Amino acid sequence: MSKTLLAIGAHYDDCVFGVPGIMLQAIRKNYRVVILSLIGDYSNWAPIGNRQKELLSETVRISREYGAEMRYLDFRSHLFDVNSQTKRAVAEVVADVQPDVALILWRDDRHDDHVVASQLSSIALRNASALPENRPARAPRAIYAYDNGPGHTIGFEPTDFVDTSDEWPQAIDWLGKFMAVVRNESYDPAKRDAAQQTKEVLAMYRGKTCGVKYAEAVRSLQTRPREIL
Repeated sequence: MSKTLLAIGAHYDDCVFGVPGIMLQAIRKNYRVVILSLIGDYSNWAPIGNRQKELLSETVRISREYGAEMRYLDFRSHLFDVNSQTKRAVAEVVADVQPDVALILWRDDRHDDHVVASQLSSIALRNASALPENRPARAPRAIYAYDNGPGHTIGFEPTDFVDTSDEWPQAIDWLGKFMAVVRNESYDPAKRDAAQQTKEVLAMYRGKTCGVKYAEAVRSLQTRPREIL
């Protein structure tokens, strides 16, 4: 049976900025890949104006083209917190998806949405069997945290690096297409916007750290023995 990867972020672009290469690599290895963005109500986000339905539908469509399922909850930026209702909402998705591997935002961040999303993700994944009502679920065998770039993430020290050089062209285009939706423009692969430029610098830095061209880094949230020989 194929395995399932669940990537969770606060905003529409968190996973596609943080771990697009890992998701594409999982897709290539026949994983089912599901992206969960907790914020699905962008009515209080000025850049999208009255186009929030388009943002949701287009990002779902673009992700499907790359082989990933994208889901949204109905939280609003800065207006959701860690409580029984939000824990259950995230846990219901975990119970439905039944991930083997999960990727979540790193907990220390300058953006409060990222901090709350990380807490909710960790709670829902670790307690998948207890939170959903009348829905059996299991915790994933592996949970990793990813960073969201130098403007947000604080104190992130990776435990694992993934060579995403082969996936790089698709990964950077995936992010670029999301950014083009926000700007209400057609995507031009010859131009790199600010988010793509930041991702490229970060991917090259992670690559230099582990001796490849492009890489993404994660931190394991579980302590377990590893084969090193």
